[in-house]
Amino acid sequence: MRFGTFIPQGWRFDLVDIDPAEHWTTMNTLAQRADAGPWESLWVYDHFHTTPEPSQEATHEAWTLMGAFAASTSRIRLGQMCTCMGYRNPAYLAKVAATVDHVSGGRIEMGIGGGWYEHEWRAYGYGFPEIPDRLKMLREGVDIMHQAWTTGSATLDGDYYQVDGAIVRPLPVQQGGIPFWIAGGGEKVTLRIAAKYAAYTNFNGGAENFTRKSEILRGHTDKLGRDFASITRSANFNTVIAETEAEVQERLDAIFARVKPYLSDSGYEHFQNAYSAGEALVGTVEQVSEQLAEMQKAGMGYAIHYFPEAAYDLSGVELFEQKVIPQFS
Repeated sequence: MRFGTFIPQGWRFDLVDIDPAEHWTTMNTLAQRADAGPWESLWVYDHFHTTPEPSQEATHEAWTLMGAFAASTSRIRLGQMCTCMGYRNPAYLAKVAATVDHVSGGRIEMGIGGGWYEHEWRAYGYGFPEIPDRLKMLREGVDIMHQAWTTGSATLDGDYYQVDGAIVRPLPVQQGGIPFWIAGGGEKVTLRIAAKYAAYTNFNGGAENFTRKSEILRGHTDKLGRDFASITRSANFNTVIAETEAEVQERLDAIFARVKPYLSDSGYEHFQNAYSAGEALVGTVEQVSEQLAEMQKAGMGYAIHYFPEAAYDLSGVELFEQKVIPQFS
């Protein structure tokens, strides 16, 4: 199994109580630490406002961070989970990503999805198209980026995007273009896009759901004549780990206490639920390892971990690095 880690950027209230002037130092220190550690990749979220509810707390922009991390790290791969197709023109995004791929020496991943955070869409003037429209935008955008990275230009007279000979030179460093991570488990559209273009997929929901989505993906690849095994399936996890269950609860209590002053009652409840749902890995080393093994059995080959306390306390990250990763590497 391969492992990635998220760098806190404020989106989940994970930089609160740190002076904004110190945010870059905090993020970059964690990125350089990951670069020197056992992680294959580091990740940020492509969001503009905090979640589970918008606030005045800082959220740093994903692709700006991609460029910065490209320059400040030397080995680790760099991704976004996931870039929202509707936030940037796809030809422009292809150009940005190709440039950052050069800055990084060929270490960029393209996590891409249809987007969901309605408040951000409307606040930034993007409207908020219905789900079928967002997914059609995703399909057209991926087509444009694929053209740009494989031929150096893109042309498409689509329903949502129109480009006419958009030049993207130089091509990315990576032969064949930047790898696509198609994020989401939509069975009729998203997984069909993934079957055609993705090097990786990303969907959550526990082992049973992961197995079901994987079989649907297999059906799409079979129809296209593509090798199902050529796509690495991944999932993200909110990870809180400790040696004992009592210590796990102490960690959770500290995380919840830190963010509670910034959230409404409903927002706080939503935040707490994120650590008991299918995307959470909360427990002792043995419990977390057991859940990962179950997901691996279901076909997950890549696990990306978000440690909510990373900017304040690295002991949980260190425990995971020392006692979980070696079991699966």
